[in-house]
Amino acid sequence: MARYTGPSCKLCRRERQKLFLKGVKCHTEKCPLEKRNYAPGEHGLGRRGKYSEYGVQLREKQKVKRIYGLLEAQFRIYFDKANRQKGVTGENLLILLERRLDNVVYRLGFAPSRKAARQMILHRHFTVNGKIVNIPSYLLSPGDKIAVREKSKKLDVIHNALRRVKDGAYNWLSIDKANLVGVFEQLPKREDIQLNVNEQLIVELYSK
Repeated sequence: MARYTGPSCKLCRRERQKLFLKGVKCHTEKCPLEKRNYAPGEHGLGRRGKYSEYGVQLREKQKVKRIYGLLEAQFRIYFDKANRQKGVTGENLLILLERRLDNVVYRLGFAPSRKAARQMILHRHFTVNGKIVNIPSYLLSPGDKIAVREKSKKLDVIHNALRRVKDGAYNWLSIDKANLVGVFEQLPKREDIQLNVNEQLIVELYSK
């Protein structure tokens, strides 16, 4: 399975905002963005405010790709699927990405980051509706129940991640922390997706 293997913090610096790719580190003063809030490389400081219209659209696409940990071909598949659905293409795209199992595991607080969630899913730590699912891109539907496997319930990484999740943070998800079970209650609406992105710019980019 193809994936990005380079430094995660450089991706945040490239987009000049926290993408929360490193879990705990992103919430501390150790985050490189706290000290160097500019793009990496020798020309990083000189790139502020100099993007063309295309450049702005491209950066927005790159930002969303990196938040969800996708490569270009994977991201384009989601966009094409969103474009075929009824409704607003940009909103459809974000809803599709939020339905990914690795994203929901992260949103529920079972993992400190989407990258960690992806690895834990591949290692078969979770079930969906009672069956083991080891596909991070698995799309959840309303009513699906995500649970930590019995043999995985003592993992420190899960309990440490759960401590940072506020109850009721996402009204489209519910969680039973005592039993480590979450439910994908309904499809999120755009206002429920807490991302500082302008998805319309992505639609404009792909429409050229």
